[in-house]
Amino acid sequence: MAAPRPRPQVMRLTDAAADRIKAVMAKTDRPITAVRVGVKNGGCAGMSYFMEYAETVNPLDEVIEERGVRILIDPKAVLFLLGTEMDYKVDKLSAQFVFNNPNQTAACGCGESVQIEPATSLAAQ
Repeated sequence: MAAPRPRPQVMRLTDAAADRIKAVMAKTDRPITAVRVGVKNGGCAGMSYFMEYAETVNPLDEVIEERGVRILIDPKAVLFLLGTEMDYKVDKLSAQFVFNNPNQTAACGCGESVQIEPATSLAAQ
């Protein structure tokens, strides 16, 4: 019997993203288990990324533990986020989390929403 293939990790974090998440979670006023990441419909390009504190792990969440940080991926977002790298960028006038997503096909001019196609090549492997 063949051994099952390992599942691909949905998302990876840069050191900057992990450090920022640790810093933000350390300042919360309630116990936080992780940060939940997903996508939702909306915006001029069709979808937008979201992040929120998670007090519990839902049974269907994809759990990523990397660089001392726990990220929960909303199950509806897994195919949209496969292969994504989450980074944290600081520029002269802004600081924000950035999603380098190979499934993103377009973005709106304001940068608030994106167009994302579900991953097919990684999902079929």
